Amino acid sequence: MNDLPLADLDAFAAVTRERSFREAARKRRVSASSLSEALRRLEERLGVRLLNRTTRSVTPTEAGERLIERLGPAMGEIATALDDINTFRDSPGGTLRLNVPTVAAMVIMPGIINRFLKAYPGISVEIVAEDSFIDVLAAGYDAGIRYDERLERDMIAVPIGPREQCYVTAASPAYLVANGTPQHPRDILDHRCIRHRFLGSSAFPWEFEREGERIVISPPMVLATNSVDIERSAALEGLGIIRTFREFVAPQIASGDLIPILEDWDTAFPGPFLYYASRRHMPAPLRAFVDFLKLEQRRMNEG
Repeated sequence: MNDLPLADLDAFAAVTRERSFREAARKRRVSASSLSEALRRLEERLGVRLLNRTTRSVTPTEAGERLIERLGPAMGEIATALDDINTFRDSPGGTLRLNVPTVAAMVIMPGIINRFLKAYPGISVEIVAEDSFIDVLAAGYDAGIRYDERLERDMIAVPIGPREQCYVTAASPAYLVANGTPQHPRDILDHRCIRHRFLGSSAFPWEFEREGERIVISPPMVLATNSVDIERSAALEGLGIIRTFREFVAPQIASGDLIPILEDWDTAFPGPFLYYASRRHMPAPLRAFVDFLKLEQRRMNEG
């Protein structure tokens, strides 16, 4: 028994954790058939069944439960020990997995990630952009990017990107000629609007602030989508008023294809944060990324 392949034990731990060969294979970037073969070898060597398999589920047997109770912490220690070897390399290696909102993926991450990969050629990065509010750690990510109101209290947060962003309201010249220009946020209630809808939630209301006054409205909706490209295209076609991140429409405003309205009601808010679990050991790629972000922020402040 002392010569059981470590890779087969790790495959068993991964499938048990995910309760799925397919999901475990996806996260490990291997084929489901290779994991199934690893489990077959392991069960054959041990002489006991470790997993109950059906077309709908994968669950550990009593023997499998007993093994994973002892194996889980041990595999974690092995992973930690192997990752610690990174400290002896000239440049750390491994994969950094991040979950980020669409806006961060579009306007913040490209420059930062490009500079990071050049600084750490031994590290690869996987980025998934989505606007649903998932538990990033449970989903297998090393860290996530969120705005302040979405941060979990037991997480460590590190600033990333600009420390202030802004919502702007705009419409095409043709729309404003045909429908008039709102002079107050409540005037928007008489207009057609293009609104953003996050996955798994309804379209968010529009919030306006000026000199301490705050107004929240749910304007009439001609279109709701989670695609910024569709929102912007509809606004350019004169279908309604759009309210979105300044970065998403800055080129169109600069060219005159969209006209900003209610500019004294533009709403500024704090920029996003990288957040990760508070723990003693950090994977080397995440540690390198956090150090890189802190150095970026220091340079930005000095500049």
